[in-house]
Amino acid sequence: MCTVCGCGDSTVEGHDHAHDHSHPHDHNHDHGHHHHPDASDLHFGHGPAGVEVAGMSQERLVQIETDILAKNDRYADANRRTLAGLGAFAINLVSSPGSGKTTLLCKTIEALGDHPLAVIEGDQQTANDADRIRATGAQAVQVNTGKGCHLDGHMVGHAMEHLSLGEGGFLFIENVGNLVCPAGFDLGEDCKVAILSVTEGEDKPLKYPDMFTASRLALLNKVDLAPHCDVDLDLYEANLRRVNPAIEVIRVSARTGEGMGNWLNWLNGALTRKAGRAAAE
Repeated sequence: MCTVCGCGDSTVEGHDHAHDHSHPHDHNHDHGHHHHPDASDLHFGHGPAGVEVAGMSQERLVQIETDILAKNDRYADANRRTLAGLGAFAINLVSSPGSGKTTLLCKTIEALGDHPLAVIEGDQQTANDADRIRATGAQAVQVNTGKGCHLDGHMVGHAMEHLSLGEGGFLFIENVGNLVCPAGFDLGEDCKVAILSVTEGEDKPLKYPDMFTASRLALLNKVDLAPHCDVDLDLYEANLRRVNPAIEVIRVSARTGEGMGNWLNWLNGALTRKAGRAAAE
């Protein structure tokens, strides 16, 4: 079990699949800046490891994290080779809970029509989201992480064994709802796409910069709600680019369909560019 966030065993579609996640994640635990009249703000997670664990030195924490991430990267590289052999494009969808990730994914699958694709669903418990994906006609594998707060390369590789992904298809990996831990774990994907709901607050990218720095694209979702939430969409984009000047941003609404054409064009363009690079090698 993770000494910081309690990551535990995972299950892939009913198959017990234990993982030893005894690793500290790169968490900056900003505990809300506890304001007291005579006290300074409290900051946790300083030091080379970016985290503090009682009884463990910073050097030991760094070594543990390095070992865990190196092992994960080996699994991720194997996944990447498999996907390259298929000419498939893998998208790691990351967000906080409630961003509308699954609804947006269902609408995306429907819009892609007969294009070959498959989905890996990551949640701590239940197969609810995988069932929603299967209702669109797409194949999906559910990965339940138990106490785990993210998917890793080993889980994704195991899930891929249960999927039949056609040549030149899309693999959508819907990660566990969490804006911290998934930022640091390579799954073998071609890119991370962060989904950010307009209801979450314009400062969300500033609070969780690692995730948005690691993402190539941000989908600003539920824009149809913006007039009712007193939010500034331009400020959302400005804050995204403060933490990642290169990030692309598309405003979408899964409910009304606004921006979905731009999102689909982005997907198809990314797949075409990958195929072009592979042909040139």
